[in-house]
Amino acid sequence: INSMEEVLVDALPYIDQEYDDPIFREAALQLIEEEAKQYRPTKNYLEYLPTTKTQFESPLLKVEMERLVARQPMETLSMKRYELPQPGAAQKNDVGAWLECVNNSVAQLEHQSGRIINLELLSQYGSNEWKIHNEELSRMLDRETALLRSIKNEIQEVNWLRKTEQTQIGTQLSDLSHHWTTLVHKNFEIEKACVQIKAELQQQLTEKRGIQLDS
Repeated sequence: INSMEEVLVDALPYIDQEYDDPIFREAALQLIEEEAKQYRPTKNYLEYLPTTKTQFESPLLKVEMERLVARQPMETLSMKRYELPQPGAAQKNDVGAWLECVNNSVAQLEHQSGRIINLELLSQYGSNEWKIHNEELSRMLDRETALLRSIKNEIQEVNWLRKTEQTQIGTQLSDLSHHWTTLVHKNFEIEKACVQIKAELQQQLTEKRGIQLDS
């Protein structure tokens, strides 16, 4: 990597054939294992990152999140508001206690009456509202489906472009690799011939010196 904007790509997945080679796979797994041995995770391995400020839409959500963080159980649904308790044994002759119970009963009756009215309204107008809601959901689904199809087409075009470019480059790399192998082989033959000629010259010099000494 030369800079943040420039990345050196050293892999051509459409033409590289080493991925299925067991030898290369074993080498890659060994590198991963060595890297894993050097990694020592801590309890909070993200502590070097800046903390984020969480904003809640309502105090109720904040309280609920604090409950989850503290791992406290959720409070059970209270049914006390629906109860109609009578005055206790010590308050059976207390008019105020009986009035409080009657007021509670009236409030419960009005609450149930309101629920019945809401159910009647829902029965009368709810179906149309749900139809409108379902139509809006259908339009949203069509928009998202069209967007998804467009993104998939873009991805496919990018993949086809990558495959075409890498296939062309792969042919060039194959030709260059073959040419390099040929040159290396020629260089080896030349070096071999040079060593052989050098050995022959050395042998001739040795024989010439022997003849001169004999004469």
